Amino acid sequence: MKQSAKKRTITKKDVAKRTAEIVGEKIYLTERIVDGVFRALRSYMAEADPEIRIEIRDFGVFEVKTTKPKPKARNPKTGEIIYVPARRKTHFKAGKALKEILKKPLSELESGDTK
Repeated sequence: MKQSAKKRTITKKDVAKRTAEIVGEKIYLTERIVDGVFRALRSYMAEADPEIRIEIRDFGVFEVKTTKPKPKARNPKTGEIIYVPARRKTHFKAGKALKEILKKPLSELESGDTK
């Protein structure tokens, strides 16, 4: 059985640092901008009434979708039949450019070809 490697966690601070490198700006400034972008996205998603679509070209689409109510769901612990009301959930779909990058074989990534 193949043992999987531990996933690396990327934080908002890591995103701000990488953004600072890309745009050639100070980290403290990009941290504020990146934080503002995430707060704006979160705000749009929270305001979704009931659904919304946020499209970021060459990256992907964030959506808030409504689930259907489940009148006969079962609690797996107790076996009790319960009602689960409709709610909102998030969904992300990768854009064309991101999909193309993710389709590359892992062997290309290991050789250092990451354009």
